[in-house]
Amino acid sequence: MTVTLPQATLVTVDEDYAGQRLDNFLIRQLKGVPKTHVYRIIRSGEVRVNKGRAHADTRVEAGDIVRLPPVRTSERAEQKAQIMAQEVARHGASSTVGGYAPAAEFPILFEDDFLLAIDKPAGVAVHGGSGVSFGIIEQLRMARPEADFLELVHRLDRETSGILLIAKRRMALKLLQEQFRERETDKVYLALVSGDWPAKQRVIDKALHKYLLPNGERRVKIVPNDHPDGMRSVTLVKVKAQIAANPLAPSTPFSLLEVTIKTGRTHQIRVHLAGEGHPIAGDDKYGDFELNKTLQKSSLDAPSLKRMFLHAWSLKFNHPKTRKAVQLQASLPQELQQFLPAWTSAPAAEAENS
Repeated sequence: MTVTLPQATLVTVDEDYAGQRLDNFLIRQLKGVPKTHVYRIIRSGEVRVNKGRAHADTRVEAGDIVRLPPVRTSERAEQKAQIMAQEVARHGASSTVGGYAPAAEFPILFEDDFLLAIDKPAGVAVHGGSGVSFGIIEQLRMARPEADFLELVHRLDRETSGILLIAKRRMALKLLQEQFRERETDKVYLALVSGDWPAKQRVIDKALHKYLLPNGERRVKIVPNDHPDGMRSVTLVKVKAQIAANPLAPSTPFSLLEVTIKTGRTHQIRVHLAGEGHPIAGDDKYGDFELNKTLQKSSLDAPSLKRMFLHAWSLKFNHPKTRKAVQLQASLPQELQQFLPAWTSAPAAEAENS
């Protein structure tokens, strides 16, 4: 048995969907309709853009008129969609890997009609995948059911805390991602590394190569700059403070660094700093594992460090609508701040339009 949806309708494309492929636009408009059927009605010419035939890869533009023909879905598909809706209502938004995300909000650094900037906690993935049922983006979507559009502008490692941008409109997503891609943003991290970082070492320009371990885990390594699979990667380093030692590791000096990435490669900061002989404290993939174990032990005069000391501290970009500069800053979370001597305290969180 089949269910026939209403007669043909005309939809005007708004600016949030400008530049999107026609097939993706239709999949969003015709929720519950199998993708195979979506492609069939495109090929048959039943879908029209400005009264003309179009292809699946046609890019729609703001103001385009798209004709949506009557479509049919099976009764079984309708029932499945209803059951899924009930499950989502009970358990949370369905993630891309089949889990359910409990609704959650996170500390907000900046928000308007176009974007949201949150202070991401460590230990939380930004999205579902790679064995993770859900992440921040799925939780935000569940917490904000009225939001038509919420997408990650960029990503942070699960173990990294700090500033994370989410677009609330497709136009904002495109323009912000373009700024990241063209290196027009100013993104600074705070990292605590073992050893005294040489003040003259300010630029790391070494290619990185991504590979998989036998168990499927992703890793990154430094390779020669002319390596066929190497990706050029540039990291700028500035010493913020030299710390003589910590009571937990009295023979190990530390350096608190301001790190700016000019390329956004996977694990770039972690691999570059470790490659210079100064791994990030608490890094469980590229760090000093014996030192990490020592730092996890607390004492009366020294709090323990149970996570990687890497924090997305500052971010400057141009607002996608006003084009004015936006400067965001997130203070170090307490579990990192307490590990430092009082005189190395970082500035408090702030968000400023200029």
